[in-house]
Amino acid sequence: MTEFLESLDWSPLIISLKTGTAAAVICFFLGLFAAAKVMKAGPRIRAVFDGVFTLPMVIPPTAAGFFLLLLFSKKRPLGMFLFENFNISVVQTWLGCVIAASVIAFPLMYQNARAAFEQVDRDVIFAARTLGLSERKIFWKIIVPIAWPGLLSGAILTFARALGEYGATSMLAGNIAGKTGTVSQKIAMVMQDGDYKLAGFWTIVVVVIAFAVIVAVNLIFGKKRNQKRNHK
Repeated sequence: MTEFLESLDWSPLIISLKTGTAAAVICFFLGLFAAAKVMKAGPRIRAVFDGVFTLPMVIPPTAAGFFLLLLFSKKRPLGMFLFENFNISVVQTWLGCVIAASVIAFPLMYQNARAAFEQVDRDVIFAARTLGLSERKIFWKIIVPIAWPGLLSGAILTFARALGEYGATSMLAGNIAGKTGTVSQKIAMVMQDGDYKLAGFWTIVVVVIAFAVIVAVNLIFGKKRNQKRNHK
């Protein structure tokens, strides 16, 4: 077992952790912004944007990856613009991993942020407005702290989803060892080679991380429920 671990290439785990962390940070702030804007919109506009922001959750990841590949290809306007003006290449790069994982994981952060914001007592917001606080201060100093447990659980789930993303990542970033090869891609690759021992090891690693994420989320919500009981 020691020899197996010593000979192991840990780059898939490192790439996956880096990708998951970057995607979680991006989705956290984008999710907060999107949820806050949608909450203020009318019913029809809210329904449309809610559908758009949730769409990556229900379509196949490979379909999302195909769309991203078309969008960021150097032969397409956006991809060409980024490369020619900023020397930014998305296809078959780690940036592609982050973008693909962020798109697929974003609905989790958005949905959790919306649910957390909806549970904030509106009377507290109205009281803050009567005291003359600006909407920005109300959002960052009152709404976000109150909704923090839900936002944190959303960020953790987003990280876990981004960590295990496969379909869109393989389409946009490819599977380049040491560069874009994530754990999920490594499992698929070694399975094709018939290396069930290595596939089993990486599967156990992913399962352990996913279990830790679920426990963390349950602890967050358990703490929140206990705080509510204590207040009562």
